[in-house]
Amino acid sequence: MTQHHSADVVVIGGGQAGLAAGYHLRRAGLDFVILDADPAPGGAWQHTWDSLHLFSPAAHSSLPGRLMPPQPGQTYPDAAHVVDYLTDYEQRYDLPLHRPVRVSGVHRDGELLRVETDSGTWRARAVISATGTWSRPFVPAVPGRTEFQGAQLHTVEYRRPEDFTGQRVIVVGGGNSGAQIAADLAHSTDLTWVTLREPRYLADDIDGRALFDHATARRRALDEGRIDTGGVASLGDIVAVPPVRAARDAGLLKAQPMFTRLTTTGVQWPDGTTTDADAVIWCTGFRPALSHLAPLGLRGPRGRIPTTGTQAIGEPRLHLLGYGDWTGPASATLIGVGRPARDAARAITELLHQSR
Repeated sequence: MTQHHSADVVVIGGGQAGLAAGYHLRRAGLDFVILDADPAPGGAWQHTWDSLHLFSPAAHSSLPGRLMPPQPGQTYPDAAHVVDYLTDYEQRYDLPLHRPVRVSGVHRDGELLRVETDSGTWRARAVISATGTWSRPFVPAVPGRTEFQGAQLHTVEYRRPEDFTGQRVIVVGGGNSGAQIAADLAHSTDLTWVTLREPRYLADDIDGRALFDHATARRRALDEGRIDTGGVASLGDIVAVPPVRAARDAGLLKAQPMFTRLTTTGVQWPDGTTTDADAVIWCTGFRPALSHLAPLGLRGPRGRIPTTGTQAIGEPRLHLLGYGDWTGPASATLIGVGRPARDAARAITELLHQSR
């Protein structure tokens, strides 16, 4: 028998965006729950590769209300430290997490939204979707992908260089993940790093603090009708974190232009030559995980749902949080998600008061 529950607000996703939403919903005095598909706290941070570190010091990587404590011996905390912080955060604020709960669909149900899950149905007056992108890795449709006989994996499946010691590895992708994983593998594998364009490193002294400031300044300029500064992407694609800088300066990160196809044993280059490989690691990004919102029929260009701030234009009871700049400047970062989370909670509070 299906269990039925109700709340003013259902938050879908218990990672950093969902927790930031919970903090502000609690401050607003609303009745809410957070449904998380993972069995344990930490969001996507619990699934990353072993050597991943933040771009920013702990104090500049914090959710609202609680500074992240520094990690002893580390300027930039590692992913395990972030998981510990998020675990403490949800306990400290006694956030109503339900896990593991997988949401299959959000439906209109008269004056309410109906959230169908694998452990019952929730009815809510508003929904915040905070599912992120980690569960939707993107791999481009490169010819020969099904022919290659070696290993193929995405960023989400990579863990440690020891798994590839002595192998011929091709890393595809010119963003932060591609550069960091290539740097991770540069010392112990026969590495080929492939990027669509020449790698663009940010200045060595730029970290997450400067990126957040830049994203915030861009948002302020756009809000005030001033010229678009171009956002973070105008500065470059790769933050030169210490391991990347070291590998680059040692001459170990020489990027090759994109190959034309995969073969059974490796890749073929535009000039017809080939390179054999034991593994290809696709560091080619993610798409927003929005399939649970399909019943609402809101998808727009590029698979995104059109929004004003965090609010869905076609369904004002729905807010999207933490998917990137289109749902708030720097909202996919720890420090950046607090402000759009606050705005979403305020808008929902106003909506609920109007409908009472």
